[in-house]
Amino acid sequence: MPGFWERLKQGMTRTRSGFGDRLRSLFHGRLWNDELWDELEEILYSADLGSATTGFLLDELRRRVLQHHPTTADEVVNLLAILMQEELGDSSDALALPDGGPWVWLMVGVNGTGKTTTAGKFAYLLKQQHKSIILGAADTFRAAATEQLEVWGRRAGVDVIRQASGADPAAVAFDTVQAARARHLDLAIIDTAGRLQNKVNLMQELQKVYRVIGRELSGAPHEVWLVIDATTGQNGLVQARVFLESVPVTGIVLTKLDGTAKGGIALAIVHELKIPIRFVGVGEKVEDLLPFDPADYVRAILGEEFSE
Repeated sequence: MPGFWERLKQGMTRTRSGFGDRLRSLFHGRLWNDELWDELEEILYSADLGSATTGFLLDELRRRVLQHHPTTADEVVNLLAILMQEELGDSSDALALPDGGPWVWLMVGVNGTGKTTTAGKFAYLLKQQHKSIILGAADTFRAAATEQLEVWGRRAGVDVIRQASGADPAAVAFDTVQAARARHLDLAIIDTAGRLQNKVNLMQELQKVYRVIGRELSGAPHEVWLVIDATTGQNGLVQARVFLESVPVTGIVLTKLDGTAKGGIALAIVHELKIPIRFVGVGEKVEDLLPFDPADYVRAILGEEFSE
């Protein structure tokens, strides 16, 4: 099985082809001159960084160019790589769960982002670490979501708490937390709905789920994972802000990086939302959910020659 770096590198081939390869073909072996700024700006926009993040990176990079006086374009790209890594923050720890549970994790995000699958992958991976887990199917408005979660439950060997279609999601969350406490489990992972057709109702529903969990177990939920589909680009940022208005998100899972040429969206997410990306999805297999490492991410985009 490929190691962490190889899986990330393979998963981000399309982004590297659209971003890193263009940088290399344009800049490699050339002397730096100010005429290259416009071309660099175009490449950054092509990676779906958006105007705010692109503007920030260019302004900061100009400051560092004036400070360090690079003579080659390769040196400027290296400065960009360092800047990108700094902006993305620290590496995420490998998936681990401390003692002293039950802990409660809440999964939020738009339907179709891979939210339910991510909940199942978390459960599967932690079960391999001999943790005791229960899943809660609080997306009661989509039978497919409950069925998908039950498939993951069987795969991981964990129970799934569910109610009839259309039931109150907060009731499912309540039952899940109660079951985790009564059975002295390590973790409860609660999946939620992600419909955006009615923003007000969605917010109220999520807030109710969040409150019910907190009343049942002090300090819970301990993690609120916002799952964002990388292929949606800037639209994913718009969707994410809806959820930030509803609940206090603690970490982001960025999925489908293997399916986009615009994986630069990770930089825009961290810069604009100020919330860390802690895991990334680069494929459908359970082992394709990886802890986020900014250094490896930048290497995967730009190429290993820009990793120093």
